[in-house]
Amino acid sequence: MASSSAYSNSPCAACKFLRRKCMPDCIFAPYFPPEEPQKFANVHKIFGASNVSKLLNEVQPHQREDAVNSLAYEAEARIKDPVYGCVGAISVLQRQVIRLQKELDATNADLIRYTTCTEIPNHDIAATRIGGEDGGGSSLGQSPPPAFYYPSPWNNNDPLGDGFHTGGGDNI
Repeated sequence: MASSSAYSNSPCAACKFLRRKCMPDCIFAPYFPPEEPQKFANVHKIFGASNVSKLLNEVQPHQREDAVNSLAYEAEARIKDPVYGCVGAISVLQRQVIRLQKELDATNADLIRYTTCTEIPNHDIAATRIGGEDGGGSSLGQSPPPAFYYPSPWNNNDPLGDGFHTGGGDNI
């Protein structure tokens, strides 16, 4: 990645923040462009320029961009949440995944339970054949799916769940 100071006379965000001249071999220039001053300000506030410089010199050149992006993300997370930082964000997301997995498992269990419930009679729809009553048509057609009763403590045999169409049970 080419240095941003090679393209213009503008110093990189790090050198500008530190109020020093940006040299052509500046370790910060490729990763802290002048258009992103807040990125370096956050990293500097949490890690310090000296520590970031040491880290970038110890990391392989092809890994430096990932290292800077990680530092920037951690710095921003630390500024938002000084106690937990990224760990707090990860913890929140893990709890959300666990909650959503439980909700998905419960929904799947409900789906299995409701599809195996007692069907409402369909007045012999399954006996109807495609092609008419003369028997000349194919019997490969399938009947429409049956309507299922949705059991609930609130509807007591109310197949449509609207409080008006009762299946013979007592309404609450």
